[in-house]
Amino acid sequence: MNDRIENIVILGGGTAGWMAAAYLGKALQGTVTITVLEAPTIPRIGVGEATVPNLQRALFDYLGLAEEDWMRECNASFKMAVKFVNWRTPGAGEATAREWQGRPDHFYHPFGLLPAHDQIPLSHYWSLRVAQGETTEPFDYACFPETAVMDAKLAPRRFTGERATNNYAWHFDARLVADFLARFATTKQGVVHVQDEMTEVLRDESGFITALRTKGGKLLEGDLFVDCSGFRGLLINQEMAEPFIDMSDHLLCDSAVATSIPHDDDANGIEPYTSSIAMSSGWSWKIPMLGRFGTGYVYSSAFADKDAATEEFSQMWDLPEDTRFNHIRFRVGRNRRAWVKNCVSIGLASCFLEPLESTGIYFTYAAIHQLAKHFPNRGFDQTLVDRFNREIEDMFDDTRDFLQAHFYLSPRTDTPFWRANKELYLTDNIREKIAMFKAGVPINPPASDEATYYGNFEAEFRNFWTNGSYYCIFSGMGLQPDHPLPVLTYKPESVQGAQQLFDAVKQKQRELVETLPTMHEYLKRLHGAG
Repeated sequence: MNDRIENIVILGGGTAGWMAAAYLGKALQGTVTITVLEAPTIPRIGVGEATVPNLQRALFDYLGLAEEDWMRECNASFKMAVKFVNWRTPGAGEATAREWQGRPDHFYHPFGLLPAHDQIPLSHYWSLRVAQGETTEPFDYACFPETAVMDAKLAPRRFTGERATNNYAWHFDARLVADFLARFATTKQGVVHVQDEMTEVLRDESGFITALRTKGGKLLEGDLFVDCSGFRGLLINQEMAEPFIDMSDHLLCDSAVATSIPHDDDANGIEPYTSSIAMSSGWSWKIPMLGRFGTGYVYSSAFADKDAATEEFSQMWDLPEDTRFNHIRFRVGRNRRAWVKNCVSIGLASCFLEPLESTGIYFTYAAIHQLAKHFPNRGFDQTLVDRFNREIEDMFDDTRDFLQAHFYLSPRTDTPFWRANKELYLTDNIREKIAMFKAGVPINPPASDEATYYGNFEAEFRNFWTNGSYYCIFSGMGLQPDHPLPVLTYKPESVQGAQQLFDAVKQKQRELVETLPTMHEYLKRLHGAG
């Protein structure tokens, strides 16, 4: 008896739908027919324009797509970190862009791996130096060479095409990425693209979906259905009635107002990082690309209505009255189960967290990776389904806790929003990590080898937030360990040897600043604009 999956139907295009189609097309080696049903009248959200570093390795390399090729198609630029501005001191909401850009209150969360000496992360030697009064240099500047590169607005690559000098992610137009992957999947993999609107879901006596009927009269039969219908969750929530677990008791922001702003690159250069600027009732992103930057204000509707948020946002950027805004209301949380019977939810239909650390697109391709890893036959072994759901749950909950720590640990209490964040529930997971930090204990073990860590998607998936990530945020918010790692008092040779790593960071900073091109120069050449 043949119980293989023969047909996959993906409801919804956009970034999630076309990533799913392309990835599964490669993973299943052309043995399954894949159909994407995309309603042309449904607008795409289009706010997920920043990524995390493993996108190329986990997705595009897997598909055999060169970085330069898709970057040119998608107006992409490089992102080496998130720069947090005004998360310690008030005033961003009342300040113009010119004023907050010159403020000293900022810290970076770089993408570089934190060096280690004697199997102890450099962060703990830095804490010891601070405690002994040997340095006042911030953690990110002391331990990462990327900070100097970003301050100078340089690119993380040279023109010669050699290996990247720093780890980085990307900024891009998500609509262009979806269109690029759609062309690839349909022309190279034979994915069927149906532009129509779903009107009915057909199910059998066991509750499994058997087909989708469209407004144009098509009947799309399938064995496995992937829900990429966005926040509406047309299959997983509306048809399968799977509950969505609201996480507003952890994260308050539920709305955003966004726009795109032209930028004078010749005069101002292009920043190789995403900015997150704290506002009175949330925060604002800035995502630079060639000739423009995308920006938006993510806020809590409990503390600012749409008009007030738009006004604060407009004042910060000094926007003209005729500016066109995209107003978004989003749900924060995840489905109780991302996979139910023969319906798998991916992207916004599965889970969503505000884009503070740019995890939205990562959630999408990480879930697709797990689906390919746990791919079923028509028996839908419950063990495969349960393992997939556990992986998604752990990924989401760990990231949710990490994001909440940003707000909880911020010393700002100047507005009702910032005060309310100090009263929210913290899980035992993040409480333990804060306690470990204060006790001087490494939160995650250091990666023994950068190539091994960054070449292993499973390792990245399970340890997405590394010791360096927590240290960047915790120390950036002004938190310090109660005492250095106790074992260092027994390791004078290790403490002395760590100085070589600090010196190497400084040497690397000088070398990169002297030799790297500016982001503007690199992107102009990449995109043929100069």
